[in-house]
Amino acid sequence: MNHSQATPRIVVGIDGSQAAINAAKWAVSEAVSRDVPLRLIHAVPEAPAGETGDEGMEVGYAQACLRDADAALQATGKPEVECDILRGSPEGILLDESRSAAMVCVGSVGIGRIARKLLGSTADAVARKALCPVAVVRTDGHQADPGWVAVAVDDSPANDAVLEHGFREARLRRAPILALGVWRWGLGEIPYRQLEHRLGRWVSNYPEVHVMPAAARRGPAEFLSHTQESVQLTVVGGEDADKVARMVGSAGPHLSGRAGCSVLVVRG
Repeated sequence: MNHSQATPRIVVGIDGSQAAINAAKWAVSEAVSRDVPLRLIHAVPEAPAGETGDEGMEVGYAQACLRDADAALQATGKPEVECDILRGSPEGILLDESRSAAMVCVGSVGIGRIARKLLGSTADAVARKALCPVAVVRTDGHQADPGWVAVAVDDSPANDAVLEHGFREARLRRAPILALGVWRWGLGEIPYRQLEHRLGRWVSNYPEVHVMPAAARRGPAEFLSHTQESVQLTVVGGEDADKVARMVGSAGPHLSGRAGCSVLVVRG
């Protein structure tokens, strides 16, 4: 399977779906901003011993999927693109890629709560277990106003990595930050003092990024399920990886009428 590469790639799982192509398009700016290649991979199942009947068909389908994804990137001013067919399960391959990748990106289709319970989900599993940041890219619709980058803020040492990626994403996407104070104590008021202390260094380093505080004492997932703010991306730590499905949302709007958002899981 993988190949340690001198330069960490932005890795995108390609499975032939439009969701995967949208994830690849989302990942273009990540690769360009780092000046690294964009690596598109397709998983072909391991053939049982002695069985080779469908191998040619599966490889042919994988090649077609990668060609379609690469073609979809041609108009984006894309970075260098690498395409690779690897043998194994999608989950296993993406987790192996996460050992050396700068980021792994996957489409959100299939990550909904019902799908996760009944069918399992590669995106859900990779978000929970990957060794590098994982972007689960919501695929339906594009708002005229792309909205906030919501960032979970607390006083844990691992939160520095979340803040670093959150401010970087906000600058990259020219978006303001919704700083979600997730301190659990208090009566619901915004923890201004704690937020100011935690954000001071990052606000100084990213003066072009507007920041608005918000209280999220029950966590980012609960906040997102009730807020009326337009959020394009939420950046959280590994402790919230099990709630990615809720934050991304189902393929359609929530019952409340609010759609979900893409999610970036960062481990410190």
